[in-house]
Formats: sequence, C-alpha cells, structure tokens
Amino acid sequence: MTQLPSSAPRESRELGPKWLRSTVFPLFLLCCCPPFVMLLWYTHTQLDGSLLKLLRVLWNEGLWSTLGQIWTPRLLGSLTAWKILGVYVAVELALVRVLPGKLVSGPITAKGHVPKYVDNGVASFAITVGLFLTCSYVLHLFPASILYDNLGDILGCCNVFALLFCVVLYLKGRFAPSTPDHGLSGNPIFDYYWGTELYPNIFGWDVKRFTNCRFGMMGWPLLLLSYAAKQQELYGLSDSMMVAVGIQLVYIAKFFHWETGYLRTLDIMHDRAGFYICWGCLVWLPCVYTSGTLYLVHHPHHLGTPLAAAIFGLGVLAVLVNYLADEQRQRVRATAGQTTVWGKPPRLLIGHYTTEQGAKKENLLLASGYWGLARHFHYLPELAAAFLWCVPALFDAVLPYFYFIFLTILLVDRSYRDDERCAKKYGSDWDEYRKLVPHRILPGIY
Repeated sequence: MTQLPSSAPRESRELGPKWLRSTVFPLFLLCCCPPFVMLLWYTHTQLDGSLLKLLRVLWNEGLWSTLGQIWTPRLLGSLTAWKILGVYVAVELALVRVLPGKLVSGPITAKGHVPKYVDNGVASFAITVGLFLTCSYVLHLFPASILYDNLGDILGCCNVFALLFCVVLYLKGRFAPSTPDHGLSGNPIFDYYWGTELYPNIFGWDVKRFTNCRFGMMGWPLLLLSYAAKQQELYGLSDSMMVAVGIQLVYIAKFFHWETGYLRTLDIMHDRAGFYICWGCLVWLPCVYTSGTLYLVHHPHHLGTPLAAAIFGLGVLAVLVNYLADEQRQRVRATAGQTTVWGKPPRLLIGHYTTEQGAKKENLLLASGYWGLARHFHYLPELAAAFLWCVPALFDAVLPYFYFIFLTILLVDRSYRDDERCAKKYGSDWDEYRKLVPHRILPGIY
C-alpha cells in the first residue's frame, strides 16, 4: 500500500491516506466522468431519456464504439459552441470585475491568507438572466433554445477546456502559487485531481469563485430557460417544466443572495482547485444538475394546477428552510452568540483548536434551532428541493432522478468528511458537541 508522504498538505493526507483514495479512485473519476456526461446528454436527447435504451445500444454496439459515435464529432465542440462559451465567459468575467458591491472577507486559512470578495452575486445573476432574455426575445440575436440545440458541442468544448485548465492549475500551484496555501502530495494523479492550490488567482480573478459560482451556477439558469424554450417550440410549455424550472430558479437566486456564505463552506475552505472542483463546476454541473429538466424537454407532462402548485410550494419551502438554516448559524457566529434562535438564546458549545502556527483559536458550535436537530440538517431541505424539482418528470424513468441520487451520495459523504475534519480540529469539544447533537442529517433517525 502506497501512502502519501508526511510532507503532503493536510487535505491530501485526510482524503487520500491510502492507495485506493489517492490513486485508484481519482483515476477512476478522471477516466469515467468526462465520457459519462456525453452519455447522459445523448440518452436524454436521442434515446428518450431511457436507461434501458442506452443499455441496449451499449450491448449491441459496445461501449467504445458507442462513445466514438457520440463523442468524436463533438470532441472539440464546434465554432458556434466556442463562440457561445467565449461570450459567456467574457461577460461573467467582466461582471465580477466591474459590478460594485461590499468587500467581504472569507475565512482565514491555515497559512494566514484571508481571501477578499466583492459581494455582487445578485446583481450578476439578474444581469445575466436579463441579458439572455433580452438578446433572445427582444433583440432576436439568437433563439432562446440555442443552448439546448448546441448542448452536445458545448459539453465537448467545456470538457476540453476544463481538462486543460486543470493542467494549468496544477502547474501554477507548483511553480507560481497565489497564496501560501499550496503544496504537493508527491502523487501527480492525486494532485491533478485534488489540486495544488487552495485559492488560485489569475489576473485578479479568484479561480474557484469563478468556476463554481460565475460559470457553473450562473450557467445553470440559462440552460433551464433554454430547455423551457425548446419544449415550448416543440410541444408548448407544460406546467411540469414551469414547476421544475421555477423551483430551481428560486434555489439559484437564493444561492447568489447567499453567495458570500457559500464562500465560507467546505467547497471553498478545504477543497483545492483541481479536477474535483473545477472540472466538476465547468462540465459536471451544467450537464448533471440540469439533467432532470433536460428530460422534460421531450416529456411535457401536464400535472394539473393543484399538483403543480403543491410541488412548487413544497419546493420553495425546502429552499427557504435550507436558507434559514444557513443564515441561523452564520448569524450566531457573526454576533458571537448575542442573538436568538427560534425566540430563545442559542445553545452553544465553544470549540477550541490550534492553528498550524500554534495559535489558540475557538469557534462557536450551535446546538439549537435547526442545528440542534442534526449536525448537517441543512442537507435535508437541499435534498428535498432537488427531489421536488425532479419529480415533475413523474416516474416513467429513473434517469431524471440521477441528480437527486448523486446529490444524496455526495452530501452523505460530505457529512462524514466534515465530521472527520471537525473531530481532528476540535478534539474532545467535538465529542461533546456530538453528544448534544447526536444525529448527522435526518433528525431522530440518521
């Protein structure tokens, strides 16, 4: 069994201490994820979203032959797709830089770096969606279905760019890091997969914020609108499409309202800028996160007003609870506990920890309100929202629920990772916190 050297960064030692996690698992994802997104797109657009039809094709044609037929024509995308991406990236880079907003700080890193951000996510979201709708429906520069019509080529472009960009990030972390929070594990496969820098910055743009928030998350609503436009063009707009798109737009609007909070989460604070995060946000997110709605394009189910309203209302409620849970914890920490939680003083435990430089620090661990129900309660309404924007596809096929299944696995795994980190960080204080809040995600059960 090979093991990462003791000089490896703390994140690398935590996540890849054994050969399986440091080499085999990353290599598996590096090889399987890029072709998977093409198969997912092909199945939804060419095989009626049927997993059984895909399995028949793979059985008759073979995996490599099928991938060759699907991917080869789109391996490098198309000129139209590159133009779309070029304009989109240029607009988003400009909005990050020119829109005003409050300057906020991210959490201080183990090496003492404090990231800075301009809080202009809501304005960027509104302008991006407004520009897309104006250019399509007012100026008639392109049909709103343009993203759906070119999705295969767009995914091909994104894939090529993301894989090469991750090489650039790997080399940058080795030879020109932006902050002291960088390092190598000694395993090039793991370093490419996990990344070599925590906060890379290129020409003044924060890489992780751009890939995660301003490319992946900002592209999500545009794809939804394009799918809805395509369904309207082909069949007329169904209430199932409106419900699915409506819940997701509420979720995405919530995300950008809370963007500075997201910049203090596990994704940003601990996950380095490599294939896992950057390729994931540049390719996996646009394809997989929208896949349930992509299925609806050719399946215009009509739910009826009562059912549609019920699903939409429950979806919005789930998004609201998810937001309130995150806001509750942030408010308690921002006020040093001098606030109320559900009308009462918060139940708090002080978590003591020591930085890599030997400094003694402490954090407030909230054990009441939503955070008294489960240590990762906020994952529950997020999963509920994801299920509710998938459920308008009804139950004729499994594939529209792939995102929900993937998200469940991701968040359960993340809850374990977060607990492991907190146990190492806070020691016996975390043991006490777990006694106060014994359940992980599902109150009273798990």
